[in-house]
Amino acid sequence: MAATEAAGRWRRGRLGREARASLAAFLLGASVAALPLALGSPPALLAAPGLRGRLALALHVAVVNAALLLLYPRPLYKIAIRAGFLGFAFGCGLLLSAGRSAWRHFGWYMCSLSLFHYSEYLVTAINNPRSLSLDSFLLNHSFEYNLAALSSWVEFTLEKLLLPEMKQITWLSTVGLLMVIFGDCLRKAAMLTAGSNFNHIVQNEKSDTHTLVTSGVYGWFRHPSYVGWFYWSIGTQVLLCNPICVVGYTLASWRFFRERIEEEEITLIHFFGEEYLEYKRKVPSGLPFIKGVKVEL
Repeated sequence: MAATEAAGRWRRGRLGREARASLAAFLLGASVAALPLALGSPPALLAAPGLRGRLALALHVAVVNAALLLLYPRPLYKIAIRAGFLGFAFGCGLLLSAGRSAWRHFGWYMCSLSLFHYSEYLVTAINNPRSLSLDSFLLNHSFEYNLAALSSWVEFTLEKLLLPEMKQITWLSTVGLLMVIFGDCLRKAAMLTAGSNFNHIVQNEKSDTHTLVTSGVYGWFRHPSYVGWFYWSIGTQVLLCNPICVVGYTLASWRFFRERIEEEEITLIHFFGEEYLEYKRKVPSGLPFIKGVKVEL
């Protein structure tokens, strides 16, 4: 039944203009990964691009932007240019991942980061188009989120320059990649299971269609989307072999989700009362040492 409902949502949502435009733009941007074939260059083009490679990358960006301007009116162009940028980052990540470049694991990271943000938008477009906006890409999630990303890039670059062997621990990066895949898949499963009940913003008013979802991954954890994001974020830093950011991301993410879960559960108790309290007693939050809001009986 759940699979049938998910398939139905996919069939309805895939016809949306926003979903189609974003997917076409993402794939167009990702086509940068085909440049080595067009140039007859090695797959690891970005590792040592040379003048010819740089010109090809610049031309690809210009052509993609021109195509999106011609194809889409301004409202859809705003969606398409963001999706195209994420696709371009994904394609560049594939290029960096090719061969034995010292930047190989950073390529894995670029693929993981760009696919996470694009899939947030696409799943929302398919699953809950009424809540869809440019913010659904989560590119402007918060100042703190952007600062954390910048910090991880700075740490990776400095450590790569000073201790290059530290960034070549393939088994550790593989563990990080598995954490990233697990976390992102869990989060997207939570979004699809919740359907229109899922929203990137905590809702303060209960809609007529708002129901308490307790099936699927919600039978494992009360907050599977947060569990997925938590392990995804830490996994990105394990992947990069960033020891400082592993600690920083773990502490910052844990604190953020503890506060977010308490805020959200106050609303859920208000919406569903005893039904949610019973669910809360039976199912853990899924995050270590986070029990959620305390209820005085």
